[in-house]
Amino acid sequence: MAELVNLRLVRKRKAKEAAEKTAAENRILSGRTKAEKQFDRQAKRKTARFLDDHRLGTRNAATEDEPGGK
Repeated sequence: MAELVNLRLVRKRKAKEAAEKTAAENRILSGRTKAEKQFDRQAKRKTARFLDDHRLGTRNAATEDEPGGK
């Protein structure tokens, strides 16, 4: 016969595991120094700027042919 399962307990256990995972992630993020956080922010900005600067096809071909066009 199949094993009987209390769905309420299963639901609570799943919610507790999700909360535990979120808490672990928050401990990692909050456990860093201000300098580490600032370094990560600067690295993300630098990466985003680099990718934006090297993106292909961002300009409109019609405006490039116009003299003095934007």
